[in-house]
Amino acid sequence: SCDYWLVSLCSHHTDNELSVWILLPFTYEIMQQEIRPLVAVDIIEQLHRQFAILSGGRGKDGAPIITFPEFAGFSEIPDEDFLNVVTYLTSIPSLEAASIGFIIIIDRRRDKWSAVKASLTRIAGAFPGNLQLVFVLRPSRFIQRAIADIGIKLYRDDFKMKVPIIMLNSVSDLHGYIDKCQLTRELGGTLEYGHSQWIHHRTAIENFAMTVKTTAQMLQTFGTDLAETELPNDVQCTEDLLSAHTDHHSKLKDELKLAVKQGATLLTCIREPVTRSANSKLSPDELENVATVERLLAQLDETEKAFDQFWTRHHLKLEQCLQLRHFEHDFREVKLTLDNLMEAQAGFSDVGDSVSRVEHLLREQKQLEEKGQVCKAQTLALHGEQLIQNNHYAVDSIRPKCVELRRICDDFTNETKKKYDILGKSLELHKQLDKASQWCEAGIYLLASQAVDKCQSQEGAETALVEIEKFLATAKEHQLSNPKEFYNQFDTILTPEIKILQKLEDVQEMFDKRQVSLKKLAAKQTRPVQPVAPHPESSPKRASPKTTRPAGVGGPLIFASRYSIQYYSTPYFFSFSHIINELIETERVYVEELQSIIEGYASEMDNPSLLHLIPSMLQNKKDILFGNLPEIYDFHNRHVRIAGSLLFLQKEDLQIYEKYCQNKPRSEALWRQCGDSIFFQECQRKLDHKLSLDAYLLKPVQRITKYQLLLKEMLKCSKNSEGTAELEEALATVLDIIKSVNDSMHQIAITGYEGDVGELGKLLMQGSFNVWTDHKKGHNKVKDLARFKPMQRHLFLYTKMLLFCKKREENTDGHEKTASYSFKNSLKMSTVGITENVKGDNKKFEIWYNGREEVYIIQASSVELKNTWISEIRKVLTGQLEACRGKTQCDLMMLPSFCSCQGQRNCSMRHLCSDK
Repeated sequence: SCDYWLVSLCSHHTDNELSVWILLPFTYEIMQQEIRPLVAVDIIEQLHRQFAILSGGRGKDGAPIITFPEFAGFSEIPDEDFLNVVTYLTSIPSLEAASIGFIIIIDRRRDKWSAVKASLTRIAGAFPGNLQLVFVLRPSRFIQRAIADIGIKLYRDDFKMKVPIIMLNSVSDLHGYIDKCQLTRELGGTLEYGHSQWIHHRTAIENFAMTVKTTAQMLQTFGTDLAETELPNDVQCTEDLLSAHTDHHSKLKDELKLAVKQGATLLTCIREPVTRSANSKLSPDELENVATVERLLAQLDETEKAFDQFWTRHHLKLEQCLQLRHFEHDFREVKLTLDNLMEAQAGFSDVGDSVSRVEHLLREQKQLEEKGQVCKAQTLALHGEQLIQNNHYAVDSIRPKCVELRRICDDFTNETKKKYDILGKSLELHKQLDKASQWCEAGIYLLASQAVDKCQSQEGAETALVEIEKFLATAKEHQLSNPKEFYNQFDTILTPEIKILQKLEDVQEMFDKRQVSLKKLAAKQTRPVQPVAPHPESSPKRASPKTTRPAGVGGPLIFASRYSIQYYSTPYFFSFSHIINELIETERVYVEELQSIIEGYASEMDNPSLLHLIPSMLQNKKDILFGNLPEIYDFHNRHVRIAGSLLFLQKEDLQIYEKYCQNKPRSEALWRQCGDSIFFQECQRKLDHKLSLDAYLLKPVQRITKYQLLLKEMLKCSKNSEGTAELEEALATVLDIIKSVNDSMHQIAITGYEGDVGELGKLLMQGSFNVWTDHKKGHNKVKDLARFKPMQRHLFLYTKMLLFCKKREENTDGHEKTASYSFKNSLKMSTVGITENVKGDNKKFEIWYNGREEVYIIQASSVELKNTWISEIRKVLTGQLEACRGKTQCDLMMLPSFCSCQGQRNCSMRHLCSDK
């Protein structure tokens, strides 16, 4: 009765195909029947009536015995109940025993013939099994026995039984056919039989069989789910899947353990009589029960082993999948980092313009190398190779990534080595340039120190020649051995220092000319010439119109030496020229970049062929994303042809930057929402830009800062020269623009103010301070004086109003913190007064109004900042008072609203009170 249930579990995973066969042994009775058979629990009440029993006894040939004991209400049993019980009893013996045929014993010793007849008729019509013999214990009373003998002869054919019906007078007659050990005590036998215990065993066996079946079905369902599960593509999902499957597996293992424990307990119960008494023996039916439970336990064991084999493979597959996802995640991170650093390194073309600059670049290169994660990439490649050696299922996916990691590491290492080589040569070059420059200065000083009047004599000329020859002998120690070679190798270095190479040649030429002149003087005396000092503005190639070239030998010598000192010791010309050239060149590049952004991005947003690529959130928002960038481009495009014209424009010309910066937060917020769309990627590809659009949208902000730096450098180079005043004015304009931009960026972050900040006048100052308040009104005074800890407030000073705000910083979608200013209080400037000095702290000042009814003590971070604010507030208050005086004399009544100090010495408005 045992067969095998073959379950095919085929896994169609994306990475590899897993095919596992699980052989689950099981019984046809449990797994194959489409119609659920009767079980004891279904007919438990009918079984307890005990009108038919399967005692476990067998005939001499092993035929199972079914006994119908004396039962008074046998004829009243419903046909369905009778059929169910008989059907259930005949289903219990094995197929082998049932095929022999059943022996039926009908005990009607205390009954009538009518009961015998009814019993035979019902059994003949409803017995579902194969019959071998029918024994009838006839009624014991004489009359009923006689009637039974006659009746059996008359009605035998009516019973339609094809097996013999043997009428017995007593149980002793029955013992002649069936051994007493196979009969219960009621039939004079020795077979131990307890009906309640029999029902309990049958119920337990069937429950155990159902548990085994349910467990097998759960294993089948779980195995199917595992086989049909797609392997995730990320680390977190893989970890979650592995955890879920492991938990489910643990629960199923617990179910298996419980089932095995249940079977073992049941087996112990069935064997209990034998265990209790060595003389006891189990009946054939009990032996079959033992065999059934042992078979179910064996099947459970084989099922568990098969399932464990499958789970081991599946769990290994999931663990390898998790290893792969970690490897892929780390690979993407490392590759992205190295690619970005390679790109940064490729754009890192600066080789320095001085020793200190090159050393700084070398330190930066060292930091870049440390960020390169080359060690991490190499470790990751080794990890991938270990996965391959461990027979990972995704070898074809891991091996190319290991090769790619090796390649990236090699590329980064090679590029780093090249960069070190270049910077090393640049450092060597600039060290030699410095030495050469020092040598040139020393040579120029030597030429300048040789007095012309002393060189007119033969002895003086020879002495000068010796000095020159000694100095020229040091040339090999202090100048470049082959300047041209280094210059050609670093022909991209356009800094003023590279001109030292030309300077070397000029100094050498000067020495050559001086030597020729001195040799002539040493060979032949000439009359002395009065030395003439030329103007320092003269050019080495062309004499200044204001300078008359002196006659004789001394003139040219002095002219050359004096000029050399002026030309080479003052870097003004080359530095200033370099900055102007840089301004013009970078301005041209800046305009070209703005043009590419407008034509390559902004104009493309109106291209019908690309409309399907534009995200819906970007529709009709071009002005937000780009701001007034076209206006900035038009402005610079008009002026880029005029060198340096931007340095002398009015402040109003550059206020377009203030408008652009005010829109920048909205532009950045929109970019964060749609910056990764295909539209921008396509535009970037067409433009062949290495950086994305958001980097180019920062160019205007960076440009206004660049103007500030260039102007400062130009002022350094042209100090006390012509045009310094204009440069200072231009720098002041740019700094004012930067301040206005900065102030406006803070102003647009004000929240909670119900009015219109545009109506408060010009924003003069803004900044953060510590603030204490002092109110004269009752409980407020006590409350505020108890505030020893100052309030942190950000103040905005307008011409009409002073706003007190609280600064808040918030994270925006994982990006850097953005500041906002929550409005707390405001003071009208027409009602306030100030006290410049507060006793005990020179960084504090007071702002008050209404006769000092409310006083705000404000502490700046420095004395300089405090003085700046007091100066601006004083200007506002003074301007308001002057305006009031101009109207009418009676406006003096308003004076206390400006100043209620009553002549205090430390009040900034005291001079106005004295005018009163």
